[in-house]
Amino acid sequence: MKKYVVTGRKPDREFRFFEDHNAIPRGSHNEKAVSDFLLAFAKQRGLEAYQDSANNVFVRMPATPGMEDRPTVLLQGHMDMVCEKNADVVHDFEKDGIDMYTDGKYLRARGTTLGGDDGIADAMMMAIMDGELEKHPTMEFLITTCEEVGLDGAKSFDYSRVTAKRMINLDSENEDQVTVGCAGGVRTDLVLPVRQVNFRGVALRLSVRGLAGGHSGENINSGRANANKLMGRILAAAPDFRLISIDGGSKDNAIPRECTAVIAVPAFLEQAFLTDFIPNEEAAIRGELFPDDAGFTLTAEPVTSPAKMWDKNSTLRVVSVLADVANGVLSMSRNVPGLVGYSRSLGVVRTEGDRVSLVFSARSATESQLDASEDELSALGALAGAEVSHYSRYPGWDFAENSPVRDAWLAAYKRLFGTEPKVTVIHAGLECGIISSHLPELDMISVGPDMKDIHSPDEALDLASCERIFRVLEAVLAD
Repeated sequence: MKKYVVTGRKPDREFRFFEDHNAIPRGSHNEKAVSDFLLAFAKQRGLEAYQDSANNVFVRMPATPGMEDRPTVLLQGHMDMVCEKNADVVHDFEKDGIDMYTDGKYLRARGTTLGGDDGIADAMMMAIMDGELEKHPTMEFLITTCEEVGLDGAKSFDYSRVTAKRMINLDSENEDQVTVGCAGGVRTDLVLPVRQVNFRGVALRLSVRGLAGGHSGENINSGRANANKLMGRILAAAPDFRLISIDGGSKDNAIPRECTAVIAVPAFLEQAFLTDFIPNEEAAIRGELFPDDAGFTLTAEPVTSPAKMWDKNSTLRVVSVLADVANGVLSMSRNVPGLVGYSRSLGVVRTEGDRVSLVFSARSATESQLDASEDELSALGALAGAEVSHYSRYPGWDFAENSPVRDAWLAAYKRLFGTEPKVTVIHAGLECGIISSHLPELDMISVGPDMKDIHSPDEALDLASCERIFRVLEAVLAD
């Protein structure tokens, strides 16, 4: 009999199914196995279930007796997860399930992302499919793929299958909030060709590590540093050197925590780099960082000399882009006090032979600002001699004045726990924007249990909050 990490929690099925779900590798673009698992799960319970060519899974479940005349409700989440790990952790996201543990309050993973975003939504839906609720209307469930890399599964789904007029998206991370609007976004790649020449001097590896990272939408206004941008700053200040390679971050929608640059310096400068420049830069940056980034380190160490290095012009072009490109919060919302309106994050820098790729994620609920981000990066790319491509653009989700499902959630939460959640609009992207563009009459909200540090190896899922969210969901569906 399988031994589960989480025990003694209600409903037990929610947590068991989450662990079963997390045993299957499910990074973006690697969801076929988990999609098959979810499809089989629904069919084994006699439910009408469909899997499309993008591996999205759609399920329909009849109402319980006496609830047949109630409006159909759609529950929605995504099956993929962001795959991030600490540098010293051995884990293959293509093959390995998540190694979990609990400290009593939180469920965590050992050195990797947990996948609570959004696996806990799938687990709640599975519990309902398995018969956890005594009363519910006709239910529809949509579990999508590739949400974390541009909402691609939601973009490709055939929404003519949906009959519901009310939807609860389960992809939020704050129990005390009901989300009723979100930003849109667009990805941009800048690919810079570099010219390699024969190596001379000595080779040093510079490493930025220990930053908090996090979600490039939810955490963009937290003051957390971007490792790629820090490396650009460090290199812009460095004395005579040539780049050999630079690599930082692994996901465009995560604030990068680490970045490594291998450089060539004249032999007579090696000692000054190691004993003066690097310690001074580390001290200066440390004095500016927010408490979340207290683990920051900047190190330099000699490495084996390669055969080639970049020429001066290639080094200058790449460093100039890294140092100069606008990153972080670009403007605040005009309509929602305290909400980020427009942001950009340099999520990935990767050296591949004689090319360097820089991957950006821009977010805004205002389409003209997404246009501006595309135009600005295209102009920067033209100056730097880069190939520029924009892709995975998706719309935002507008606030609705009237929302029965929002009112029902607020009332049920207050009835159960005595307080009323905040109604909010977020800067992160949600599939609600895609879905509402196809089904504009669909009344929807986004909710979810408390999670910390999603998209990073520090991700933590609050177990008691999961219990409370399921109780509210149960009350709303029964009412």
